[in-house]
Amino acid sequence: MNELKGESRMARKELSPITPEVVALPRRPVRPDGRRNLVGLTRDRLAEALAAIGTPERQLRMRVGQLWQWIYQKGVRDFAAMTNLAKDYRAKLAENFVIAVPEIVSRQVSADGTRKYLLRVAGGHEIETVYIPEADRGTVCVSSQVGCTLTCSFCHTGTQKLVRNLTAGEIVGQVMVVRDDLGEWPKPGRHPKDETRLVSNIVLMGMGEPLYNFENVRDAMKIAMDHEGISLSRRRITLSTSGVVPMIERAGAEIGCMLAISFHATTDEVRDRLVPINRKWNIATLLEALRQYPRLSNSERVTFEYVMLKGINDSDEDARRLVKLISGIPAKINLIPFNPWPGAPYERSEQDRIRAFADIIYKAGYASPIRTPRGEDIMAACGQLKSATERARKRRAEIEAEAGLAGE
Repeated sequence: MNELKGESRMARKELSPITPEVVALPRRPVRPDGRRNLVGLTRDRLAEALAAIGTPERQLRMRVGQLWQWIYQKGVRDFAAMTNLAKDYRAKLAENFVIAVPEIVSRQVSADGTRKYLLRVAGGHEIETVYIPEADRGTVCVSSQVGCTLTCSFCHTGTQKLVRNLTAGEIVGQVMVVRDDLGEWPKPGRHPKDETRLVSNIVLMGMGEPLYNFENVRDAMKIAMDHEGISLSRRRITLSTSGVVPMIERAGAEIGCMLAISFHATTDEVRDRLVPINRKWNIATLLEALRQYPRLSNSERVTFEYVMLKGINDSDEDARRLVKLISGIPAKINLIPFNPWPGAPYERSEQDRIRAFADIIYKAGYASPIRTPRGEDIMAACGQLKSATERARKRRAEIEAEAGLAGE
């Protein structure tokens, strides 16, 4: 579709709804057999759980450290294998607790090596997690919700309604599952730093809006960053948000990871339709929040994610307007060729158009890498995640109508 046709269609139709903040019920912290899952508990909460089963107060710090290393550094799930704990204490742990991670329902491997996992969590719900291997890194794309709070019209996940928030254990558990599958846990007798680091990065870019599940995301990432566990640098973790402005400052202060913004448009009129949360916090409000981001610097730039949609947001005028908008914000712009999905109401911009767009940004002094789509053959690319059992069976016309793109 051409730009005028696309814009006129968008102008004629009602806007897609903003899905409001939802009080999603968390999974129950205790299993049907009465045992509590230790995965996802902060150190303080782990200490409370151990105290509740009679662990002497003078031993709590030591016991927390021991369990933490077994679970997150060594990947051990069986209390009986924790050989530096007394046998009777191991038995007491097994009576009261489990070490559980999401269950793999299926795993697909792309021709480019990308792995997509369909994982089952409590309640029988399913989420998707992706592992992307590259020459200098291995990235796990993690989900934060079952479904999504938002209704971004270009995103397959956005056509799936929010079911519930994931717990901290279900979030960090995705990283643990990938490490299981890759055989990355340290071999007995070897120090973790001697092992090849196949999982070196985390991106919170899977299903869901991370800042609408802030506490669980924060706790999960604190576990991932803990130096006695998975031990990833905060600069190797990137949180992507569509623009939940009130939570951006907290993310910088309490998580401190890198920040990415699902931006995708240079006018409020277009962004209102592509990313409906813009009607709550518009471009100007979002950019002001980014200018105040606690960790903003030339060495820790904000990443602007910009999906390239043919005739919608890919003109030279858009590129020049984007540069003007982000002026003064240390940033880079990731240009993402649109990844199609069944019934998608948009088309990918032509490669020459994307390169011309990138060139304008680059000449203005900003890095403007064009992302290479990964895992398209298994629907694992950016914007394509949507668990099979939760997939809405919508016709293209229904999706176009919701996106404001349907015809007369």
